[in-house]
Amino acid sequence: MKVLDELRSIVPNRRLSMNEGYVLAERQATALLRRQGVYAAPVPATTISRLPFMRVAVRTPMSTSGATDWRKPRWVVLLNGMEPAVRQRFSLAHEFKHIIDHPYVEKAYGHAASERHPSIERLCDYFAACLLMPRQWIKQAFADGVQDIYDLASLFEVSPQAMQVRLLQLGLIDPYARCGGMNNAYLRQLPASSLGQVA
Repeated sequence: MKVLDELRSIVPNRRLSMNEGYVLAERQATALLRRQGVYAAPVPATTISRLPFMRVAVRTPMSTSGATDWRKPRWVVLLNGMEPAVRQRFSLAHEFKHIIDHPYVEKAYGHAASERHPSIERLCDYFAACLLMPRQWIKQAFADGVQDIYDLASLFEVSPQAMQVRLLQLGLIDPYARCGGMNNAYLRQLPASSLGQVA
C-alpha cells in the first residue's frame, strides 16, 4: 500500500476546491508514472493492475463502465467486457482515482465515498486523462507534428473522443475545430466542449 500512501499524501488534510482537486489529481498521476518508471506512451494498464493491492477483472455484462470495491486484502476493479480496450483502460484509471480518494473524499470534496457525485466523476476522468495522456507528452507529440486526433489516440491507446477532450483541456485545439461532429459515445459524463476549460 506504499504507492497509495504516497499518492494520498499529495492531498492536504483539508477541504479543497474542485480546481485544487484537478491540480492535485494531475500531480498524483505524474507521481504514479514516475514511481512506476513509465516515461513514454502508451501507459501500460499494468501500471495499475500489477500493484500488489489490486485485482482487476473483466465482466460481461455490466451496466456501468467500471466498479470498485474493497475486498480484504485488496481493491477489486471490475471493467465492462463489452467496451473496447481503450475504454477499459480509461475506466481502470478512473476507478483507481476513486481508490486513491477513498479515505478523504468526504473531507476533501464534501461527498461520501459511496456517492457517485458528478463532480467527483469528472475529477476521476481528469485523473485518468492525466495518467494516460500526460500534459508534457501530449504537447511534445503535438510539437513533433503528430496533431491528428486519431493518430494521437492511437499513439496513446485511448479513444479519439478521450483525446479530443484532452486536447481541449490543454488548449491545443478549439472546440470541434478539427473533428466536426465527433461522436461522444466514449465520453463518461459531459460533451467535450463542457470540459475544455479545465486546466
